[in-house]
Amino acid sequence: MNLRKLSLNQSIPQIFEGLVLTDEEVILIESRLDRVFAKKGERLVEISNNVDCQYFIISGCLRSFYVDKNGKEHTAQFGIYDWWISDYTAFFSQEKAIMNVEVIKDADLLKISIEDLNYLYKAIPKIETFFRKRAEWSCTTMQKRILSYLSLNASERYLSFLNDYPEVEQNVKNYHIASYLGITTESLSRIRKELSRA
Repeated sequence: MNLRKLSLNQSIPQIFEGLVLTDEEVILIESRLDRVFAKKGERLVEISNNVDCQYFIISGCLRSFYVDKNGKEHTAQFGIYDWWISDYTAFFSQEKAIMNVEVIKDADLLKISIEDLNYLYKAIPKIETFFRKRAEWSCTTMQKRILSYLSLNASERYLSFLNDYPEVEQNVKNYHIASYLGITTESLSRIRKELSRA
């Protein structure tokens, strides 16, 4: 992972879309962010390690996943352009990671620590409101995903995945998608063939 302190002026409005920020606020935010270039295959978070950062994705693709007692991977989230990603259970509780975060396509990222984030909450209160709204959206998305697991069949979950992640499918391996859907790669192939004939 390559960490650099670069000018982020063009990225700040992208991250905080919809917020009106003064030049002084942009400079303060910039001082609390690091730009990270990560290669495919790198892990930014690993199970059982401390997690004190989250990442904003400028480009690339990441995934968070955990490994069960049988060694099977289960993808919890994909992260693409304009998304934040981390092991949020560990990030907010300051406990050990229960998931890995892996780069699956070379990524240009912005990194912020929990300490710097809390500093910005106090210094620029509207940022706390912004992140609260993002957290609310994330909770809503996760609840919908849980409900889809309970109520949709595998084909319907795949179609929902395509709708939610239209840019992801061509950038990730089949087993990543299958692990996200909770099915085997063979089942994924069968579903694709069935849908292509429909």
